Amino acid sequence: MAGSQIERAFSLLESLTSEPRGLPMQTLAEQLDIPKSATHRMLAELMRLGYVRQNPENSRYLLSTKLVGMGFRYLAQSGADIVQPILDQLAAQTGELVRLGIIDGERQVWIAKAQGARSGLRYDPDMGREAPLFYSASGHAWLASLSDAQALLLVERQGVGRREDFGPNAPASNAQLLERLRMARELGYAWVVESSALGTSALAAVVRHPQDGHVVGVLSVAGPTARLNEARLHELAPALLAAAAELSAASPASELFA
Repeated sequence: MAGSQIERAFSLLESLTSEPRGLPMQTLAEQLDIPKSATHRMLAELMRLGYVRQNPENSRYLLSTKLVGMGFRYLAQSGADIVQPILDQLAAQTGELVRLGIIDGERQVWIAKAQGARSGLRYDPDMGREAPLFYSASGHAWLASLSDAQALLLVERQGVGRREDFGPNAPASNAQLLERLRMARELGYAWVVESSALGTSALAAVVRHPQDGHVVGVLSVAGPTARLNEARLHELAPALLAAAAELSAASPASELFA
């Protein structure tokens, strides 16, 4: 792997974020494509700084809670207190999982959520994930705010992924994706049933900056298809759109959308 030392260090940290049980040094060296000696020095420095720790039982390297703590402190100072009540209210109205994704360059990243389901099935993916653009409601909502050419370019850059990673109703081609974006533009929101995964459904709408209208985020509601069939999704759309409008109005007061 080419790149500077700081690029390698961040790549190492990113590798560890997806492995809560940790990774051996050999695996990290292979992923970074650098010698084990260089990987060992980098891990030692990250341990000294408190970002990485080593499990004494199996010698695997894991992330410490330092980065998590930094993330929470950032959110606490960046307007999350303005955003969260809106998410909580929509979750209470719908009884499902509500997620907020922010637009970060060419990525949409889920950074906040509220869980409305108090019993039964819960659909609750991890925060910090990049929203899949090709087959998720959140991805479709954002892509629908762009031209078809821009949308396809973003999908190409992110990649579609493996067919087994998404549901049976995911778009089978770019033409099918563009048709879904057309419907999302007409309705003002995107919706999917068993597209992201088998047995799950979602709808999503964009959050726009109130001054110039550019998209700063995406608000979504997701849950089991057993509760969120197509009819139910459309019933929830007015509440979703009202919450998205409220977030749009509040966005200038939150650094989350900066």
